[in-house]
Amino acid sequence: MYKEFGQFINGKWQESSNKETYEVINPANEEVIGNASKASPEDVSKALQSAENGLNIWKNTPAWERSYIIRRIADRIREKKDVLAKWMALEVGKPLIEGLAEVNGSADIFEWNAEETKRIYGQTVESRFKDTRVHVYYQPIGVVAALSPWNFPLVLSSRKISTALAAGCSVIIKPDVITPGVIMELVDICRECGVPPGVVNLLSGDPPAIAQQLISSDIIKKISITGSSRVGKLILKQAADKVQRVTMELSGHSPFIVFDDADIQKATDMAISAKFRNNGQVCISPNRFYIQDTKKDEFINLFIEKTKKLKIGNGLDPETQLGPLTTKKRLNEVEELVEITKKEGAKVLLGGKRPSEFNKGFFYEPTVFDDVKDNFTIMKQEPFGPLVPMLSFKSFDEVVERANNHELGLCSYICTNSMEKAHKASELMETGTVAVNTGFVAIAEAPFGGIKQSGYGREGGSMAIKDYLNVKYTHLGIKG
Repeated sequence: MYKEFGQFINGKWQESSNKETYEVINPANEEVIGNASKASPEDVSKALQSAENGLNIWKNTPAWERSYIIRRIADRIREKKDVLAKWMALEVGKPLIEGLAEVNGSADIFEWNAEETKRIYGQTVESRFKDTRVHVYYQPIGVVAALSPWNFPLVLSSRKISTALAAGCSVIIKPDVITPGVIMELVDICRECGVPPGVVNLLSGDPPAIAQQLISSDIIKKISITGSSRVGKLILKQAADKVQRVTMELSGHSPFIVFDDADIQKATDMAISAKFRNNGQVCISPNRFYIQDTKKDEFINLFIEKTKKLKIGNGLDPETQLGPLTTKKRLNEVEELVEITKKEGAKVLLGGKRPSEFNKGFFYEPTVFDDVKDNFTIMKQEPFGPLVPMLSFKSFDEVVERANNHELGLCSYICTNSMEKAHKASELMETGTVAVNTGFVAIAEAPFGGIKQSGYGREGGSMAIKDYLNVKYTHLGIKG
């Protein structure tokens, strides 16, 4: 399935210089999907030179022309929605319905940035001197290294590529080894839609080796990474040597707070949708459930009743609602965390094992815990799987303090019918994003990102493009 792709350098698909490949595994049946190209150091060097050449073309391309091309990419993504969704079902294990939603989100991001391209506004500041003028304007930062993860490969790569293109930058995208195909398809769409050679490049292969070579290059001026806090810190240390600008969207451990005045039916629907999307392998997945004590039993019972109805299966089955975990490693880590949580004293109310109906694939049942305490491992370590620890609280101040007592600060969820609680809680949450009575967080028109050790910088909204631009101030004397 990967033969028509490979490395994308200088506008062409090509084999790696040493012709090396690696296997890509389908998590639903553990079969090999195909062999993807593995970049060599020589390929990385070629991509860097290609991107540098592409930058000189793209930064001098008029904004309206860039906008037109980016908008065409959005339209083409929508036209190829079924192809892209199938790639994610095969590589990630994602149900087709979720894959289609991700495709639409990716198209929206390109469409948004097509419009932002034309709105890179400078500024004229009133000078204190009669014979001078003060001008502030923005210029493309340069070549961007975009390091994308496997859990939402299309939408996260789209954020990075489209924002770079909107700003007038060239970009080298490095997909994860787990999900090269869907990003290769995306890059090919960029080629189809008229992005000039060298402006978008792709390197498939060993992530640490490629990333290290990219970051060590003087050609790279900006890094955008979505990944774990551990990896983000390593990248940041490497980037410091070159003083490269970095946008980081890292790990999360989102609290989900249900107050006693909330609509419990809606709250459970929201919780299930947010928690089990991509089988919990989501940076903004709710991982700590705080239910006000008078409503805890009602919430848990209804949550379990609805969760039992979820259909587990191969993502290619249109009826599947919950696919497999994406890797064997992820499955082992989830199983280990379940055992740790049980040993620490939690009670399993639902799940806690692999489903018996599958003899292949990295499947794991949705698992609900009770009798969980704040100091349990699962309350500190990001589960990245379908694990749901339930806790109770008594007062507003108590739950806000407990929810904020974490080193990560990406997202939080609040369910309440009180406008006062909604406003106060959302203002007090120490997270970069807050969702009140909705499970929708990452949308093209809003700035997405975290605080604390969840990273910095924003993707989406009107703020994101500023991270791909240099600010230049000119003090102009009008008398020579």
